Amino acid sequence: MRVVRLLRLRAALTLLGEVPRRPASRGVPGSRRTQKGSGTRWEEEKREDRVKWRQLEHKGPYFAPPYEPLPNGVCFFYDGKPMRLSVKAEEVATFYGRMLDHEYTTKEVFRKNFFNDWRKEMTAEEREVIKSLDKCDFTEIHRYFVDKAAARRVLTREEKQKLKEEAEKLQQEFGYCILDGHREKIGNFKTEPPGLFRGRGDHPKMGMLKRRVMPEDVVINCSRDSKIPKPPAGHQWKEVRSDNTVMWLAAWTESIQNSIKYVMLNPCSKLKGEKAWQKFETARRLRGFVDEIRSQYRADWKSQEMKTRQRAVALYFIDKLALRAGNEKEDGEAADTVGCCSLRVEHVQLHPEADGCQHVVEFDFPGKDSIRYYNRVPVEKPVYKNLQLFMKNKDPQDDLFDRLTTTSLNKHLHELMDGLTAKVFRTYNASVTLQEQLRALTRAEDSIAAKILSYNRANRAVAILCNHQRATSSTFEKSMQNLQTKIQVKKEQVAEARAELRKARAEHKAQGDGKSGSVLEKKRRLLEKLQEQLAWLSVQATDKEENKQVALSTSKLNYLDPRISIAWYVCLGSQFPPVASGGPGFSRGLCSVPALLLSPVSSGVSAGPPCDRDPDAASCVISSPCPERWDGQGEVGVLTVAWDSASSAGPVELSLPTGSGRWLGALLSGHLGHSRLSLTPR
Repeated sequence: MRVVRLLRLRAALTLLGEVPRRPASRGVPGSRRTQKGSGTRWEEEKREDRVKWRQLEHKGPYFAPPYEPLPNGVCFFYDGKPMRLSVKAEEVATFYGRMLDHEYTTKEVFRKNFFNDWRKEMTAEEREVIKSLDKCDFTEIHRYFVDKAAARRVLTREEKQKLKEEAEKLQQEFGYCILDGHREKIGNFKTEPPGLFRGRGDHPKMGMLKRRVMPEDVVINCSRDSKIPKPPAGHQWKEVRSDNTVMWLAAWTESIQNSIKYVMLNPCSKLKGEKAWQKFETARRLRGFVDEIRSQYRADWKSQEMKTRQRAVALYFIDKLALRAGNEKEDGEAADTVGCCSLRVEHVQLHPEADGCQHVVEFDFPGKDSIRYYNRVPVEKPVYKNLQLFMKNKDPQDDLFDRLTTTSLNKHLHELMDGLTAKVFRTYNASVTLQEQLRALTRAEDSIAAKILSYNRANRAVAILCNHQRATSSTFEKSMQNLQTKIQVKKEQVAEARAELRKARAEHKAQGDGKSGSVLEKKRRLLEKLQEQLAWLSVQATDKEENKQVALSTSKLNYLDPRISIAWYVCLGSQFPPVASGGPGFSRGLCSVPALLLSPVSSGVSAGPPCDRDPDAASCVISSPCPERWDGQGEVGVLTVAWDSASSAGPVELSLPTGSGRWLGALLSGHLGHSRLSLTPR
């Protein structure tokens, strides 16, 4: 039977242009080979240094629609009296009115910045009248937008379908480019609409006006032989250039911090995928050096040179706490944000004993995007003693590591391992944390809902490590109430189904005929379905509550090697729904590696749970690590899985189309069920 399944699999792969290789010799499997003319983009000829592309053609960015004035019946009030505003002033007023129920409008910094920028958009007559934000009444404006949002929620199916088709048409026109003959998806083809800057944390510029991006602000990047995108009627581009050493398609300078914003390729594109792949490969290489690096910085804690000691302690914090290196503020950024190398004495407090631990260091400083980093952590005694030395005779505003910069730290790391920077440590520790948490939290016998909760909890541990926070949504309480209501209704349905099952069981016991048996089975299936639905709702409620102030997507897309997620998925069975919408490696995810490589577990290492799924059952589609060719109907890619089974002479490698989870199921059931896998990719 196994041979028949493998023959079917090979035949299907051949039809799709991906032929399995013969078993390789023992050791690391060789690189995947594809048939000539298959269009495998990852294996195309490499270009000279710095050249990213030879052909780039696109339609340019899609600009936010023009402002539509408020209806005559919607008024702004000042000091209790209705007042008609000029178009520019009214537009900015609507930005504030939309946010009237948001926490931001209660913050003094937000209100002050908004009012200052709003007055700049007013006419001289309006400025003469409007002199205090406290006398402004935006209630009718806020109610107008609340009613519009409510109307969108009750649209008919046909109306929603029409909006969906319009969005898809826009995506097809502006959301793709031609790069070296391949149709690639663009990540963010829309310019950000005007509004009020929110920032994260206590950003000093929150409330300032984000001005509308115009074609005259935009620099277009495309190849010289391509068709230059046309600007909107009556406008022209700031500049059109052809720079094939960069990956962006369009760029402009935003008005808040004067930083440059880019239109970039989608994370699943070849260029972005290669860059992410190289990033994770560097983090994986660190595994072979990390023990030696840790031994060295521990030895440097006792160095006679103060610069070396400071570097060693800073590296300890970057390694253990996943701190950013610091000195990463953008030009023009007014926020006083710091990282490890730019910590000041005022950001650190030392406690000989706290929380039942000795040598405790308390960190409290504004990190990236003004997000507060607060942590109390016990450290090794030499680190504690060194910190006392670094802080001696210094004022609160003095640098803690006054003889260290990010540049000198990264230069030292580069000497230890080629390509190593402080950020690589952050990526490495994030992926290691995910892997360890998945091993600790996941059990093979758990339900699918429990496994998804375990995955999100592992992801949450990484987000906490990396200080990926977010403000609680203004709609959180309402959505939780709705979810609890659904749970209560489902509990009542389960109780009712359980009572009906008991009744059907009694009738079947009394009658014993086929009809009563059929009814009994039907009631049993209904109860199981309702119990499963209740479990899903309960998991959603728990997950929502635990992650209300944690941002999972940042670490998922930028710091977690997707091969770990896929390996976990594979070890738990192929018939598994997407772990999280947008998660790497799954059907709606953005996976940025060309191949998955699972290494056999050496003797003495515990294995992941066996995979015993039915190979012929429908299963989840794992998205391709990157789109490899465009056939006019969809993106096609391959996923490479290596395994070692008792029936093989050594590690075997097989490439299969990821568009068919059924064939993946055949592969897993036929081989991985007899394997012992490690979640650590080689």
